[in-house]
Amino acid sequence: MNSEKREQPLHLDMGFEEALERLAGVNIREMEEPEIHGKASPFVKWVGGKRNLINDLVANLPNDFNDYWEPFVGGGALFFEINERINNAHLSDKNLELMIVYQAIKEDVEALIKELRVHANKHDVDYYYKVRARHNLQDPIKIAARFLYLNKTCYNGLYRVNKKGEFNVPVGRYKNPNIVQEENLILCSRALQKATIEYKEFDSIEPQSSDFVYCDPPYHPVNGNSFTTYTKYDFIDEDQIKLRDFALSLYEKGVRVMLSNSNTKFIRNLYKNEPFTVKIVNAPRFINCKPSGRDNVEEVLITTYG
Repeated sequence: MNSEKREQPLHLDMGFEEALERLAGVNIREMEEPEIHGKASPFVKWVGGKRNLINDLVANLPNDFNDYWEPFVGGGALFFEINERINNAHLSDKNLELMIVYQAIKEDVEALIKELRVHANKHDVDYYYKVRARHNLQDPIKIAARFLYLNKTCYNGLYRVNKKGEFNVPVGRYKNPNIVQEENLILCSRALQKATIEYKEFDSIEPQSSDFVYCDPPYHPVNGNSFTTYTKYDFIDEDQIKLRDFALSLYEKGVRVMLSNSNTKFIRNLYKNEPFTVKIVNAPRFINCKPSGRDNVEEVLITTYG
């Protein structure tokens, strides 16, 4: 066992706005940036992430739009893929720690990379569980680094919390996990300069006519083993109905909406009427404890425009 003295977890007594204030003093334009070129890609492994469905998403985008909104941003695969087409983005999620990570990458990526290097140098099984036990850190950079470290080293990259909101996934079996990913984090930081990042409910966003909203909510369960809990709050049938009604209200304002979900009878019935168009797409699934559970699965892609 690691003989290093255990640290007592700190208590998170600040909200998202205070976390932003702690990062707000950084002027990234004054930082010396290395010569790194390329396209940013999602910096987290995410259950239901859209990297493997990205071609279908891009093929079904509206021809044009003003601002880009993503209220269940998760790994942000679509945002990063079409970043060059976006002038202004509004990224939000109900996962507070995830939003702190996004803001840390945007505002102080160098400090985050430095903290990740500390985790990478100390990584082993004992250290993983020590870091996992720090549920209530205060410093936003440390919160973000812990989140990314656990995401890169936990079992199958799964994000799961208990009813207290505490991350509880066991350590993964990686010989050499890629914890720091410096170049991609810098690219992500550049991409995020055009984004407003908020911790909020999906129906609190306020897009305007001709804006585009992409919703990738926790999916309706296909069976009893489906995973739909990304925070300590479940996303139940009533929430799916609430999302459908919110999409209708956006359509009536002239907002273009695209949604992803599982191909279940409940979802198909929910979106069977105009203005919704439902397409079935095949999505690979890689985050599963059994290789037999990683085959393609059918999903639906729902739009309110032609």
